[in-house]
Formats: sequence, structure tokens, C-alpha cells
Amino acid sequence: MKIKDIFETAVAEGKREDPRGQKGIIGALNRKKSEYEELSAEEKKQFDMEKLSNPYSDTRILYGNPLTEIKRVMIGIDIEVPELILADRLSEKGRKIDLVISHHPEGKALASLYDVMGIHADVNSIAGIPINVSEGLMEKRIKEVERRLQPVNHMRAVDAARLLKIPFMCIHTAADNHVVSYLQKIFDREKPQTLKCVMDILNKIPEYKEAQKNGAGPKIFVGNPKKRAGRVFVDMTGGTEGSKEIIQKLADAGIGTLVGMHFSEEHVKEAEKHHVNMLVAGHISSDNIGLNLLLDKLVAKAGFDIVECSGFVRIKRK
Repeated sequence: MKIKDIFETAVAEGKREDPRGQKGIIGALNRKKSEYEELSAEEKKQFDMEKLSNPYSDTRILYGNPLTEIKRVMIGIDIEVPELILADRLSEKGRKIDLVISHHPEGKALASLYDVMGIHADVNSIAGIPINVSEGLMEKRIKEVERRLQPVNHMRAVDAARLLKIPFMCIHTAADNHVVSYLQKIFDREKPQTLKCVMDILNKIPEYKEAQKNGAGPKIFVGNPKKRAGRVFVDMTGGTEGSKEIIQKLADAGIGTLVGMHFSEEHVKEAEKHHVNMLVAGHISSDNIGLNLLLDKLVAKAGFDIVECSGFVRIKRK
């Protein structure tokens, strides 16, 4: 399997599991195309053309020849300079690493993370919030994340990969879509009555069982096990957490319980204020689910060896 095959399959499968559906993806790509067409000739030279076909700005080949054949991949939730040096040492010791994949974005994928956050507006509209309200609330949050990312040393890890000549890729939202789809289908099917029932469902999932061993299993942040769950909504894609103001709107739309990877203290306070139950399934463990579901598809297409690192634990379902 070539690097480009892994990348293209990851994007295609991310689209397949995207909560917006095919219509929503096409709409997002058409809006990006319109944005591009309105640019000046000089601005078009700086535009990331990948955005016209790939709706996930945080999923990119960061370094390396896309036509390189891959036999062994090192995968981690976070890949930075230490992990790349580790990959180089493993290669020196005879366990050659052909490609390193990070879940969390680096390089231009990190710099453009905010650009994928529009997914929140569409997902919230599916939950019952008018799209104009959802977009309005997300606009402020997206600009906040864009400003926060601006001073970050985005290229640090990518530069290390270039110096070590190690192909490097990140797969973020394309993987996160898988965990959202997976969990939401379970909750919609099982219809848990209480928060204890929600917790029981989560605690049976292998990645969350593994997280429990390390003291990072699912937790109830707002509510208690006896409280009724109401409608359960999974919020685990779109780059990072959305607007805290959206929680009131979700409550108004009939959402009783939010299940996410992580929530800020401000989000927790809003949930308490509006009587929305809030469960944190776990950040790294949820990332693991998304990656594992995607890897099941990639490995089935063309097998390659996987070296786990940086919080990633390979669990097969196929």
C-alpha cells in the first residue's frame, strides 16, 4: 500500500462516516469552492487546493513522497519530535518504520484546525438547532480557536520528520467521524434510560475498558447515575469542542445527555445551568476507537504492520 492510498482511503472513509451525510459534505465543499473562486489571482496561489476535495483540513500528508510503498506504520495519538526520533531509532535497530501517523494534527493541518469546526454547525442542526443559530454561535468559537493556534510552532514536528527523512501523516476528523457514528448508533439502538445505563454501555467497549486500567475511564461530569438520560447526543468531531453557548440550544432542542471526549469548565457550568447531563467518555480512549475503526478498513484493504505508541492501543474488530 502506498502513502497516497492510505491517505485517500482515510478521507473517503471519513466522508462515509461523516454525521453531515453526503449532502452536507457536498454543501461544505461547494462553499469552499465558492470561497476559492472569489479570491484574487495572488490569493489563489496561497490557497490549499486540497480543501476543494478533502473536507478535513486537519487530515493531511505532512511530509514524504505519496507514492512510497508502506509495510510498517508507527501510529500515535500525538506525534512530535520525540516520537519521530523513536521511529528513527527503531529503524536503526532493524524494525524499519516506513510511515508515522499522528491522530492529532501537526504542521499546516494544525494551523488549519479551525477550518474543520464548521462541522459543529451542521451536526447541531441535525440535533434540532436552526442552522442560522448554530452557525452564528460557532462563528465566535472558530475565530477564538484560529487566534489561539496562530502563534503555535506548527512546523516543529514536520521539520523533524523532514530532517530524519521519515514520511509523516495525520488523520484527525476523518477518524473522529468514526467514533461519533459508532457510539451514536449504539445509543440510538439501546436507548439507555439512565446515566448508569449510558455508563454501562461505554464501559463495555474495549477502548474504554483499557482506559479504566489507567485511571482514565468514562466519568459523569454533570448528573448522577440515577438521573434519566433523555435523548443522548454524541459530540466528538469537528476539530475541538464547540461553543459553550450551544448547550442551552441543545437543551431547548430536547437533548438530555451530552457524551463527549472532553469538555472545558465553562462547558460544564453551562450544562449544570441548563440541566443537561454531561458524560466524558475519555479523550485518548475515544481517539483510539476512531482510529481502530478506520484501521480495520485500511488493513483489510492492504495489510501492513502497526507499531503502537503515544497512547494508541490497537484493538481489532474485524
